[in-house]
Amino acid sequence: MTVNVHVIPHTHWDREWYFTTSRSRIYLMKSVMDILDTLETDERFHYFMLDAQASLLDDYLKWRPEDENRIKKLVTAKRLIIGPWYTQTDQLVISGESIVRNLQYGIERCQQFGHVMKVGYVPDSFGQSAQMPQIYRGFGIVDTAFWRGVSDHMTNHTEFNWRGADGSEVFAVNLPFGYYYGGNIPEKDEDLQAFLSEKIGALQAKATTKNVYFPNGFDQAPIRKNLPDLLEKANELDENHYQISSLEDYIAAVKKERTSFETLQGELIHAKHMRIHKSIFSTRADLKILNNQIENYLVNVMEPILTISYSLGHDYPHDTVRDIWYLMFENAAHDSIGGCNSDTTNQDVFFRYKQAKEIAENLVDLHMRLIAIRLQTEQEITFTLFNTLPSTRSEVIEVETFITERPFILKDANGRTLQYTVKSKTDVTDYVLAQQISLNPSKEVYMPKQVWKAVLLIEAIDLPSVGYTQVSMVFNESSESAWEQTEGRVIENTYYRIAANDNGSLDITDKQTGKTFSEQMIFEDNGDDGDSYNYSPPREDLYVTSKDLSSADISVSKSGLQEELTIKLQLTVPYDLEARSQQSAATSLPITAKVALNKDEAVIRFHVDVDNHALDHRLRVLFDTGIASNVSLSDQQFGTIERPTELTQELEWWNNEHWEEKPITIEPMQSFVALRDQAYGAALLTDCVREYQITGEGYTTIAYTLFRCFGKMGKENLLYRPGRASGEKIVETPDAQLQGALSFSFGMHYSKDAVSEGHLAQLAKRYTTPVQCYERADFLNGRLIFSFRDEKEDLQSTYSLLDIETDGAILSALKKEEHGTGIVIRLFNPYLTRQTAASINSSSLQHGETANLGETPEGQILKAQHGSLHIEPLTPCQVQTYIVKKK
Repeated sequence: MTVNVHVIPHTHWDREWYFTTSRSRIYLMKSVMDILDTLETDERFHYFMLDAQASLLDDYLKWRPEDENRIKKLVTAKRLIIGPWYTQTDQLVISGESIVRNLQYGIERCQQFGHVMKVGYVPDSFGQSAQMPQIYRGFGIVDTAFWRGVSDHMTNHTEFNWRGADGSEVFAVNLPFGYYYGGNIPEKDEDLQAFLSEKIGALQAKATTKNVYFPNGFDQAPIRKNLPDLLEKANELDENHYQISSLEDYIAAVKKERTSFETLQGELIHAKHMRIHKSIFSTRADLKILNNQIENYLVNVMEPILTISYSLGHDYPHDTVRDIWYLMFENAAHDSIGGCNSDTTNQDVFFRYKQAKEIAENLVDLHMRLIAIRLQTEQEITFTLFNTLPSTRSEVIEVETFITERPFILKDANGRTLQYTVKSKTDVTDYVLAQQISLNPSKEVYMPKQVWKAVLLIEAIDLPSVGYTQVSMVFNESSESAWEQTEGRVIENTYYRIAANDNGSLDITDKQTGKTFSEQMIFEDNGDDGDSYNYSPPREDLYVTSKDLSSADISVSKSGLQEELTIKLQLTVPYDLEARSQQSAATSLPITAKVALNKDEAVIRFHVDVDNHALDHRLRVLFDTGIASNVSLSDQQFGTIERPTELTQELEWWNNEHWEEKPITIEPMQSFVALRDQAYGAALLTDCVREYQITGEGYTTIAYTLFRCFGKMGKENLLYRPGRASGEKIVETPDAQLQGALSFSFGMHYSKDAVSEGHLAQLAKRYTTPVQCYERADFLNGRLIFSFRDEKEDLQSTYSLLDIETDGAILSALKKEEHGTGIVIRLFNPYLTRQTAASINSSSLQHGETANLGETPEGQILKAQHGSLHIEPLTPCQVQTYIVKKK
């Protein structure tokens, strides 16, 4: 049978990998110049696909701005194919909002050049998220093409429909042999004929129509200038028809010939034919933690505070926000977020995180200050507390602030006295007072005699939703609840009683039900013979756990707001893989765990510090819940997902069929993982590493990865990944051994309510959305914080922009729309099987409509009634965007 061979010229451009972005940009100049010259001078070269990421053109034009019109002409003519991404992003570790913004900014940038390819092309991401069909649909993208994650146990075809977690479907093209399959077309006739016979025959066997997709390109590959000549020769030598084509034209040809395709569903993460590196979620834990915390900060804190500020008359800094996201997109590229790079490259990744974090935090500081200085007050020192959740909250918060020598009480805007605790303080008198600048010598300013930088616990009450409240420091009295070290090994609050055991483990009792969970928080160390792509156990391993310890140093500190256990223990572990193979453990691994119970909080808070001086190993913390389950529950982008705790069938296939990578149950999450039965559940919450595994007899234990460390970018013949090395095996990565001090935080929740996806998602949202505090004091208004002149005090001491009443929907985004005056509210339903309802309540926002993920209105007007905008129920795992505006 004669087939139409759609030859797709392209390059897959890794912006960084075993090389740095600086090096790739230099060579990008040459590559793009050659592409432009070739397309302009050879009309037979109909198309070239620039890896679907708009960032490459921005990189190029920064140094060759004179070529912008050339690029626009070729893009508008649909010959230079670009988009829809800004960078080629990961799909399993990165947050849903990061993926959405990557597409949103990428599509917008491509449209400025004249055209955007509306195909979700991801040639090299390490597995496909179950929510990608819905995300694509949210941008009007109905087609996708990708390489990794599909096996013949799912389908034998290269074309199929892919149904996502919410039921959305897209048409999918699998590149079964990779994006480089036709990248090395030979030029001699006899070689060319044999090459085409083999290659096209294999594609034809999997095709559903008389059209096959034949990619001509590779990593950083230059354009094949003589490709038209080679294809003319191919048409002479072979019965098939060869043509330079585009991905869009290929998909259109397939759909024209056939209208019915089989359907695959959910995550696509099989590694039979191609590796998906299923444990890369904890590679370079230090960088992963930065990514996860910054992603949460941007969406949960920064954008809502900027929106509050915008609603009060301040400018919304779109360009600054976009630049922050661009930094995050650079780090979201599959190699960059994977951490599977050279040390030099990962240093660049770290620096971009540092920039993004500093810009975001200072932007938040500025806008909190712009609001705080407009609040009416008669006190010398005030705190303005910002709640960015869409509901009122009361809880103990921890803030870092300055206090003076004078005793004080804290009063909120309603005149209530708030209990507080000074948990720690450091004298900074000389430094702070030396920063003074007198902007108005006529103004009498309170100058303290002594200043401390302090960590305060404050009992915040009824913080307004998506708003702020002012707390005043009133001198000469005190409402402090002292922080004191006490005897014993027990802490408790309304929900839990926690007793520390001799070995440092915990017995946790749920006071609501009387259930006790024994020996929680076991630290487990074992070897890691893997590399920057995969965890893999050594062939001769040695497990060391804190369960076997005879003693730990345990102390308790308490106030009326928080009780805290400090547990210091020391594992003795092998120094390296050689010592581990000899069963020799002589290296100290000191661990300090602080376990805190806040007043009336249902989450147990953990902070773990590790001083790592061992090599090639993995450290996890274990919580045996006693809840046996054949599935775990965790969150994914805009929803939740159940995954099997055992892969019996996949392991049988692995053994019989020699897969590229062993199927394992090390899984990604966004912010929580849980085990549950019909009556009870236990969950781990985190804003650090997003990796877990369910282990133990009966699969009752949540094993949470703190970190893993290794010394090579790539290694051959791993137990979990036999054969060739991934990446470059000669590249040493000493930084990836993560030597020295490491810190981790997470929470645990045990409850009969933890059987509910909505309950867990709300807890995780709250855990990753801390209350923000801005301290206003004239004695600080100098070089220390950049001095401001006084503003008119025209704002009330408490304010709420809006609240959302819901039976389970989760706020994903709250921001000003990109091109308009409205406010974007994005909600998703975390439930797997039921709908959620919601209404948006606000005295100032009275008009609203639905929009797609790109913020294009969809025409469905929200019904307004008595100050509320009622939204249609959200189906399971559905995400929906709304744009609301003032009266």
